[in-house]
Amino acid sequence: MSHPQRHADWQQMAADRQFETRAFINDAFVEAASGDTFETINPATGKCLARVASCDAPDAELAVGHARAAFASGEWSRLAPGRRKKILLVLADLMETHRHELALLDTLDMGKPIASSLGDVQGAIGCFRYHAESIDKLFGEVAPTGDDSLALVLREPLGVVASIVPWNFPLMMTAWKVAPALAAGNSVILKPSEKSPLSALRLAELARKAGIPSGVFQVLPGFGHTVGKALALSMGVDCLSFTGSTQVGKQLMQYAGQSNLKKVYLECGGKSPNLVFADCKDLDKVARNAAEAIFHNQGEVCIAGSRLLVENSIREAFVEKVLAAAETMQPGDPLDPESFMGAMVDETQYRRVLDFIRQGVEEGASLRAGGEALKGDGWFIPPTVFDGVTPQMVIGREEIFGPVLAIFGFDTEEEAIAMANDSDYGLAAGFWSQDIDRIMRVTRRLHSGQVFVNNWAGGDQTVPFGGVKQSGNGRDKSHHSLEEYSELKTVWMSLTP
Repeated sequence: MSHPQRHADWQQMAADRQFETRAFINDAFVEAASGDTFETINPATGKCLARVASCDAPDAELAVGHARAAFASGEWSRLAPGRRKKILLVLADLMETHRHELALLDTLDMGKPIASSLGDVQGAIGCFRYHAESIDKLFGEVAPTGDDSLALVLREPLGVVASIVPWNFPLMMTAWKVAPALAAGNSVILKPSEKSPLSALRLAELARKAGIPSGVFQVLPGFGHTVGKALALSMGVDCLSFTGSTQVGKQLMQYAGQSNLKKVYLECGGKSPNLVFADCKDLDKVARNAAEAIFHNQGEVCIAGSRLLVENSIREAFVEKVLAAAETMQPGDPLDPESFMGAMVDETQYRRVLDFIRQGVEEGASLRAGGEALKGDGWFIPPTVFDGVTPQMVIGREEIFGPVLAIFGFDTEEEAIAMANDSDYGLAAGFWSQDIDRIMRVTRRLHSGQVFVNNWAGGDQTVPFGGVKQSGNGRDKSHHSLEEYSELKTVWMSLTP
């Protein structure tokens, strides 16, 4: 079925789908060295989709050896940038051809609505095309010197890059890590989340078909504490790129220090504030955007607008509008193109979110919507809204990673800024106002890697994505991510008169 559009079309496509479940090492699909496997579960049904190869340290060691040999051969690392570009553009075209299949894999694997998965796949394709087109347009430098010298600053690939990606945007986050690393000439080993490995393995098939040489792109499914740890400790890995929790990010930095001081780029957790000032225009539109900012992708979003700060003079009326918007965003079958929300990724995350909701009630926040799991198969939680939240409450401080909105009130701009910055995280922030002076003041004072003004989650491939504080130190997207996957080399030449 080439162009599924209806709910029934996607259901039929899912019923017919066969999955690649083996690791991809040195251009071949192979079982894990141990023969171990793990289940990947459909969150909408709670049933097993497939058993996937569970890689560990021996598989990591093998893949690193092949990646290093491929890098040393120069078949990819020293290939002219224009030729690397052509191969990556072929890969992007293959992804476009198979976009429905790739979207289906992410929806089946982690429970997100199919319409959302289709958008993610288009974003992933755009990411590969952007970095492919960039690599033959970025230049080195010639430093200013006297007549007796010539100084060059060259940008060269790092070597072997290990990318560890999360489950919430499986293919898109993979593209954000893999595309710039490959474009820069590195060999890349990808460890997808054990909760969503299927699209990564399909991408490996397409990469092989596109002509990426053996050992240059490999995929090791498995767990963080096994194969992920082995990659982080490997003396043969030159760079580790990670998106996930702050706790795991800290552990990976320790592993880098214990091994070879590999570069570590982290994009970690968030508890992002979304500020609504009384002077903003069109409260209905802002309220819908505020609801989408937290309920999109079931709230399983690192930049989810989970803290909604509303000026008290409009708070009561605005909260009612948010509740009305939330009512239209109820979860449904992820294979239904009309569903706004899908299922929580697994039972562990499902129960974790419900525990946070229970804590919110116990702490005295006012539960205004949701709060209880939906009955039936799968792990579904409706949009949940708490009002009257204070900064001391657990639901107001900790990243929940679910469809739970915490609403705070404020009276002054200073109070709003202080409350917004009162967090261990600094991944994203947003605010709504029509006052240009306020926009300039608040933008500068919000301590965050990204600030959205009169929108939420705006941006494209041209701008970097990343945070400050305990939200990490790396940047995905834009030319800046290419910088992270390359090394500067200074060349100083003496010129004889």
